[in-house]
Amino acid sequence: MQQARPRSAGGARRVTIVQVAELAGVSPSTASNAITGRRPVDAQTRIRVEKAALELGYRPNLSARRLRSGGAATFAIFSSMPFAVSAGPSRLGFMMEIAAAASLAAMEQGVALMLVPPIAGADLSRLDLDIDGALVIEPSRDDPTLAALAARGVPTVAIGRVPGGMAGIEEVDLQSEATAELLVAHLAGRCARMALVVGDADRTSYASAEAAYRNHARRSGSEPVVLRLPEGGGQEGAARACAGLLASDPGIDGILALVDAFATGAVQAARSLGRSVPADLRIATRYNGLRAMESEPPLTAVDLRLDEVGTRAVHRLLAIAGLGAPARRRAAPSPVLVPRRSTACEAPGSTP
Repeated sequence: MQQARPRSAGGARRVTIVQVAELAGVSPSTASNAITGRRPVDAQTRIRVEKAALELGYRPNLSARRLRSGGAATFAIFSSMPFAVSAGPSRLGFMMEIAAAASLAAMEQGVALMLVPPIAGADLSRLDLDIDGALVIEPSRDDPTLAALAARGVPTVAIGRVPGGMAGIEEVDLQSEATAELLVAHLAGRCARMALVVGDADRTSYASAEAAYRNHARRSGSEPVVLRLPEGGGQEGAARACAGLLASDPGIDGILALVDAFATGAVQAARSLGRSVPADLRIATRYNGLRAMESEPPLTAVDLRLDEVGTRAVHRLLAIAGLGAPARRRAAPSPVLVPRRSTACEAPGSTP
């Protein structure tokens, strides 16, 4: 029976070398070698792989000719977060922390890593990048970056789970549920009425935070307050929205703002209303980056172990691109809470 060809919502094929390998009954590295000619493969195996690729409609990525000539391979790393929340004081911190470890892991295997910063309105389907694989940080549901890469047959690993999953896309877990539980439990012990601030995109981290928060609200018998903000509004948009929330509901004495730019916006909002952090309002965020560290007061956050995440993602990508040994499946690194003065019970200015 002929297998149906996977397609994305927009009609583009989502066929990867992993799917070709499964249909041909070989490893991804063997399938890649058969198609690219990078290493010798016996004739019968090559014919089997080519038939599987034809049946599935597999399209080799743009660098196949370079691989056949023995040139160096290149991976690219993308962030699906908009510039408004990933740049500025953040200085692309989340992306750069992953990229630092990922580039070292890739270089050890003779692979270069290209950083593709978030560009508002960029059409990635028209971006002529000659790459052998891609890492995509925290993709949203129906993420256009993933769709563009899948359409071009580029082996891809998502850093963070894709909401709803996506055929042919490997994932490295960011432990969103465990992170959310850490933050909610920490704030719940320090405030009477907590609000949650997340972005309006469909991302696994937001969904996990909301699930943990609503579970806490049910257990405590409190009314949940969830504020969803456009990610493109960044810190200033969050400051305006949080000021409105706090003015209309002065009983709120805790805010879990998952995006660090939203958290510093909440600090700005509290200051504009004459509310002291942490004496009147406790604030925590997810990413332990520059915004959290340099905020006044410094923000409680979570060490997401992004160096380990980046290394694992590259090893997974090397395997599915046929450029390395199969990656061992290991438990994702556990997140670690980093308490700071923004959630301390003492008066501002005291030692954390």
